[in-house]
Amino acid sequence: MSEGKRLLQNLLDVEVPIIAAVNGPAWRHSELPLMSDIVLAAEEASFQDSGHFTGGLVPGDGVHVVYPILLGLNRARYFLLTGQEIGAAEAKELGLVAEVLPREKLLPRAWEHAQKLAAQPPLMLRYTRSLFTHMLKRQMHDLLGYGLALENLAFLDSLRRD
Repeated sequence: MSEGKRLLQNLLDVEVPIIAAVNGPAWRHSELPLMSDIVLAAEEASFQDSGHFTGGLVPGDGVHVVYPILLGLNRARYFLLTGQEIGAAEAKELGLVAEVLPREKLLPRAWEHAQKLAAQPPLMLRYTRSLFTHMLKRQMHDLLGYGLALENLAFLDSLRRD
């Protein structure tokens, strides 16, 4: 539980904007790249939560916070309950990613964004990142421990019943 909390908190504590370049399927912990400030995806990228509800676990280790923020509550619940796979083009339409590119153009585009960001004053970068992560940090603070606890309790109950 503490490792799960620390992972997400550490990611949110990075003081400069983060760029994610998703070059293939993100089927487990797909919320991690989506927590980035700029999310780019290769045409063959896809997003899914295959490790929780459809695999017998409560989706409580961050996906229950990130996906409702990004997709809206009802769409996120459908996604998490069904194990739906969202391809790159649909992810762009839904606002999960900003750009979809051929795989060979993905990293050069990420570096292009990185160079533009790096040219900005350091304090402006830090304050912008702080502003962008504030709401997500609050939601994680309020809901992550609760979600992790419920995930673990349900898992322990499943062991007891086996």
